[in-house]
Amino acid sequence: MRAQEEAIADFAAALRELRKSVGNPPFREMSGRSGAISHTTLHEATKGNRLPSWGTTAEFVKACGADPAAYRERWESANRVVGSAGAGKTATPAAGTIESRAVHIDIGSDGEVPRAGEAEGRAWFRLSRPVALALATAAVGMGTAIVIVVAVDRDSQAGGDGLKPSGSLAKATPSPADCPVRASNPPPAPPRHRGDAARFIADITLPDCSRVGAGKTVTKVWRLKNAGKVPWEGYSLRRIDVPQRADQCQTISDVPIDDTRPGKMVDIRADITTPRKPGLCYVRFKMVDASGKVAFPGSRPVNFQIIVQ
Repeated sequence: MRAQEEAIADFAAALRELRKSVGNPPFREMSGRSGAISHTTLHEATKGNRLPSWGTTAEFVKACGADPAAYRERWESANRVVGSAGAGKTATPAAGTIESRAVHIDIGSDGEVPRAGEAEGRAWFRLSRPVALALATAAVGMGTAIVIVVAVDRDSQAGGDGLKPSGSLAKATPSPADCPVRASNPPPAPPRHRGDAARFIADITLPDCSRVGAGKTVTKVWRLKNAGKVPWEGYSLRRIDVPQRADQCQTISDVPIDDTRPGKMVDIRADITTPRKPGLCYVRFKMVDASGKVAFPGSRPVNFQIIVQ
């Protein structure tokens, strides 16, 4: 864990140093230069709480007028350390002994979407809240003679559609034959802000199952309508299929949404870089407000489905 923390801290320091070298421009100004990433995501990249995705890193570096290629090797080195942290072998308890382990319950009641790194090393299970709590109680009653890790997927609170981040019990890597992937409705839940509402209008570009060449960069455009009474200010689409793997389509973690008044429509653009390996990219996003909280927990995620050939 120390190596992981040091790798993240060192990379954040490198980004801060780069920004300092060009006069410490405000993050809002950098966001404007990028045109593809929110100021909050840029700021988060410098804090050292988690390693930013490569998409976020590339936008940060470009917003500072530098070449992302110069930071690729450094990012990949940090990413290897973060990915390998805690990957050691688990010792087997001797016969007749009881291994004392903690029972971990993660219900995700704050309604936040997991960001890159939060899902790493976890086993994700689709369990209801009552079942999760019952399992926890049973584990404590048994004196934790066995290890029980219960992670109730935050998608159940954040509007998940039954397909989980990597490591879930659902099919982790759908194939082109699965396209279009049919999303199920999440549990009913009110919007975070009373009177807020969103309506999906159309896929302006790249409708489901569009075919794109490997190693290409294309732009996905969704059209949504602010169908409620709450202005969308500082809203964004946050990718929930994290961490991003090399064989997946790459995007920035937070796709900014232009401020949108009630009753107005907005086109949301996300640049997508396809992997070099053929397959199906099925990537989901949830709308979050300016504080990073899920705006519509009871709505299905926005997604794109691209067949890479």
